[in-house]
Amino acid sequence: MSDRQSPAPTHEAPEPIGDELARWVTELSSALGLPGAHVAAGGELLALTREVAHGVTRPAGPLATYLVGLAVASGRTLDDAVAVTRETVARWGR
Repeated sequence: MSDRQSPAPTHEAPEPIGDELARWVTELSSALGLPGAHVAAGGELLALTREVAHGVTRPAGPLATYLVGLAVASGRTLDDAVAVTRETVARWGR
């Protein structure tokens, strides 16, 4: 745990991702052999990454997003994985 007091999570609203980022996600999904483009969750995942980076430590953001992806691949819903991650961030600085 960190010695510093973490700010309360903001639960930022997902922002729509731009055309270039949507194209990148579609291209990478195809290259990785993933079915369809997973662009719909992009804004939610970007907001979550930002929350983790500010609530824990910057490098934790992308790692948390990766772990959310693994959780979803293992059968959790995206909403559940995001909620659990936010709850964990909220407890982190206490």
